Amino acid sequence: MTPTDFLRFVMDPDRLALLGAAVRGPVDVDGLAAQLQADRKKLWKALVVLRDAGLVDDRGQLDRAAFAVLGSQLPADEAASAEIVAGPWSADEAGILATFFKGARLTAIPSVRSKRLVILERLAQEFEPGVRYDERSVSFTLQLFHPDFAALRRYLVDEGFLTRADGVYWRSGGRFLDGVGAD
Repeated sequence: MTPTDFLRFVMDPDRLALLGAAVRGPVDVDGLAAQLQADRKKLWKALVVLRDAGLVDDRGQLDRAAFAVLGSQLPADEAASAEIVAGPWSADEAGILATFFKGARLTAIPSVRSKRLVILERLAQEFEPGVRYDERSVSFTLQLFHPDFAALRRYLVDEGFLTRADGVYWRSGGRFLDGVGAD
């Protein structure tokens, strides 16, 4: 069973409920049926299907080894996308970007200021110099990269990459595509 097959397989609510119960130990199908107000016979059939697929043992307990095999089949973490590291970055800066981005998502906001500045400068590239943005637009753009968009917005302003006045933001720092500073 591949990870994709597994996802298709467990999208059945009865099977999913049984797997959830099997994580805690052997499944009490009758108790689970009463708890979920589900058809007892359907749950028993679903448990047999899970056992035949090798996901639970004869007692209805999760087969952790089967899940370990599924986990080993998942692709490795995605590297930072080419669009993220493309640009006027030094080798060190590109390394920082590659460390903190997986695909196009920022995995963490660096606590070390020098690394955070590289991340913020990259995020500043999302805003065109000379264009005015309302707070909602800035938040939306930053939310595409990381769920704590408010912290990113605040850091961008505090570090001089964006300027804010009367609820309007504009890019005031960072590099242009040709590598010349915007200051």
